Amino acid sequence: MSVTLLSSRTQGALAAFGLTTVLAAGCGSVAETVDPREAPDRSQTIPTATTRHTTSMSAQSTDPVEDRKMKIVITLGEKRFGAVLRDGAASRDLLQRLPVTVDMVDHGGVEKTGPLPSPLSLDGQPEGADPDVGDVGYYAPGNDLVVYYDDQSYFPGIVVLGRLDEGAAAQIADLRGSVTATVEAG
Repeated sequence: MSVTLLSSRTQGALAAFGLTTVLAAGCGSVAETVDPREAPDRSQTIPTATTRHTTSMSAQSTDPVEDRKMKIVITLGEKRFGAVLRDGAASRDLLQRLPVTVDMVDHGGVEKTGPLPSPLSLDGQPEGADPDVGDVGYYAPGNDLVVYYDDQSYFPGIVVLGRLDEGAAAQIADLRGSVTATVEAG
């Protein structure tokens, strides 16, 4: 870490054009820019030092969505499919229970469904959803894990947990009848 002391002249320039405060926060830093016309009097708190973090950016993810991805692998019969779960109470609850095995059946020609051993948390989840082809879902009234291989309209009790990898829905549609699914962290 390097520390650069600002001269009183530089501090004055910062005060004239907008205050910039840099706070060290563990291994990263947070910058705040304040318009001096909207800021309270901070003449006593003008920064006297800045820090620079020197860790290579290639070692860090620059995509905050990528950092939150929760990946799973669903094995249906002999086929393995990847999926990425959305961040939500039901998805986090499912992840904590993995691995899990579910006996699934075709339902309505649009989805494969099968009961989970116990209900998932619905804290903060919507009352229903309109899943897309390729979504992984949870049907709360039946306590079912669901993979959607065709179009399903909005229905109360559906929680979209995540999304299957590209092309998985078409392959699942080709699997006829009952199948045992194993869901594992990916």
